[in-house]
Amino acid sequence: MRRTLLLTVLLLAGCSSAGGPYPSLQPRAAEEIDPRLQPVRPVNERPVSAALASQLAALVDQARGGQSAFEPAMAEAERLAGAAGAPQSESWITAQEALSAAIAARKPTALAAADIDALGASALQTHGGIAPNDLRAIEAAAAQVAAIARGQTDRIDALRKRLGS
Repeated sequence: MRRTLLLTVLLLAGCSSAGGPYPSLQPRAAEEIDPRLQPVRPVNERPVSAALASQLAALVDQARGGQSAFEPAMAEAERLAGAAGAPQSESWITAQEALSAAIAARKPTALAAADIDALGASALQTHGGIAPNDLRAIEAAAAQVAAIARGQTDRIDALRKRLGS
């Protein structure tokens, strides 16, 4: 029994350490914040930067300009496809060439979509993130350009089917 008592005393002595201020067991300030509460406002609520808004507006205008260039080229391709004969005939080849011209007329729209994506990627890479309002502006511009591009793609696909290519 003496041996057990001596061993217990030695073990307890080994658990204690000498000196130094001990940390308080009171709750810390961060522990008093309820994690279920939402922040009062987002971290970065600044408005869209003027430079970004200007760039996005220019890119949407570029896509709309591309649509106005695409429209007559596509109308011509559709007109020629309506008069096209059998595949590999002269009229079919002319319609295919007109379709290629319509596809080439999509370039401003495709470049605008790519440039909008590049603006977002550049902001992520440069700043490590995108402010919420900037992100919404980029997404809105991308959606407008995507709608234009989708309309062009649908018409091209329909004409390709019609020509059997």
